[in-house]
Amino acid sequence: MKIKEQLNSLIADALNAINVTDSNIQVVEAGKPEFGDYQYNGAMGLAKILKKKPRDIAQDIVANIPNSDMIEKLEIAGPGFINITISSKWIAKRVDEIKDDDRLGIAKKSNPIKVVVDYSGPNMAKQMHVGHLRSTIIGDTLANLFTFLGDDVIRQNHIGDWGTQFGMLIAYLEELGKGSEGSLKDLEQFYKDAKKRFDEDEAFATKSREYVVKLQGGDIHCLELWENFIDKSLGHCEEVYSKLGVNLTRDDVKAESSYNDDLANIIKELEDKGLLQTSQGAKCVFLEDSPNPLIVQKSDGGYLYATTDLAAIKFRCQKLKAKRVSYVVDARQSEHFKQVFEVAKKADFAPEDTILEHISFGMMLDKSGKPFKTRDGGTVKLIDLLDEAVQRAKKSITRRDTFNENELEKVAEIVGIGAVKYSDLSINRESNYIFDWDKMLSLDGNTSLYQQYAYARIQSILRKSERVLGDIKIGDELERRLALKLLQLEDILITTAKDAKPHYIASYLYDLTTLFMKFYENNPILKDGIDEDIKKSRLALASVVANTIKLSLDIMGIAVLERL
Repeated sequence: MKIKEQLNSLIADALNAINVTDSNIQVVEAGKPEFGDYQYNGAMGLAKILKKKPRDIAQDIVANIPNSDMIEKLEIAGPGFINITISSKWIAKRVDEIKDDDRLGIAKKSNPIKVVVDYSGPNMAKQMHVGHLRSTIIGDTLANLFTFLGDDVIRQNHIGDWGTQFGMLIAYLEELGKGSEGSLKDLEQFYKDAKKRFDEDEAFATKSREYVVKLQGGDIHCLELWENFIDKSLGHCEEVYSKLGVNLTRDDVKAESSYNDDLANIIKELEDKGLLQTSQGAKCVFLEDSPNPLIVQKSDGGYLYATTDLAAIKFRCQKLKAKRVSYVVDARQSEHFKQVFEVAKKADFAPEDTILEHISFGMMLDKSGKPFKTRDGGTVKLIDLLDEAVQRAKKSITRRDTFNENELEKVAEIVGIGAVKYSDLSINRESNYIFDWDKMLSLDGNTSLYQQYAYARIQSILRKSERVLGDIKIGDELERRLALKLLQLEDILITTAKDAKPHYIASYLYDLTTLFMKFYENNPILKDGIDEDIKKSRLALASVVANTIKLSLDIMGIAVLERL
């Protein structure tokens, strides 16, 4: 239900009636219930243009807003704020219309675009660690959201599978011989062992360097060893993705190596457009607003991440025809992407109207505010963290006696993985994230367990009532606020997609669930003596709340539980 869009349209009609054009009409939610449901504060901005008092302009707007069954009351407050109260009858009718709709009345976009979401991006030389968690969770949520709203989404996992270290790794893999696949079970240890050989044995180091040249030259034997290593490495990633419940598959992998053949062309096109300059033997692009140039080819002829990223943009915009390319990468890469995007536009690798965006996020920290590490200071493997989440969730489930052992394992996995994901997604991605087991597995506050518990409680109520739902009838103010909150989901999802900030969804869910808990305490549903029509209406309202929680959590990649 695009409430804001409908209200903006009514305001626009009123402005047209008084011969005023405003291309930036922004109706917002009221900060407090006593100010109505929505506010329009544009009269202040029009005062200088119209040379009138804002309050007089607001009165003109209110007088010319077309009659609408959507609006119950319009009031002018202060110097010219217009407070808008939505009709209870309209709210009830709209909620009633969506109660049996899987999409809750949210239509797909009429003008969908092709969107590429670049996220996760593990390096094949090491196992996935906590540093990959935020990109993977945030990226998958945004890809789910864009898809739900109707865009044609292409997920791309830009894995690091190329570079000098791979000569060392495949040389070590060959040295171990056939049947050595077991040594790749722990990629971290495999890398350390190979690096030790490289540092201590000059002959091995020389062979490793030779293998880099052979690999880049397309040597069949080296490519076979490399492909074996990549295959096993991807197997580790797939284990993490499966446990984490994200929608990345091998089909989504678009590795650095896939752009190798186009790197020389990238340099040539930059030269042909007069963008390149040579500095200390390296080929660079100098940009007005950047203190440092973007280096695209080293003095020894080697290419850099920037070169590959330019090739990727060219591929995504020209071959895939993407109109929005979203890079979910940590904030430390902000300057890099700013430069790469600017060069891509200057070189016509990306059309001017294509959105290239760096969806940055902060660091993951422990409770002391330091980077999240193991007790001995090492990097935390992502699979180990997820296993621990499941075990901690198992201990936190209070009604353990209601599940058999298999059920308990399944419930613990849903609760534990959901807690890790929701805890990350519930904060502004641009902030640093404090990882706190106790907080994320709490039933109090903005946690996934709070949402899952509310959903399970509603399902229990619906089972007891045999899901006999009636027409929605708005009773008191609490019921009205809850029903209106349900209708605000579409606006929330649209804004979340625009700003690429999943915490909007989590904040909305917390507000919704908190409202429902208050409603449930004050408006009994199954209590004896309640009028049957009121009972069925409240059941219907509770059912839509449950469907809204489920749909929202589904976009975030988090499962719900029928009982908890």
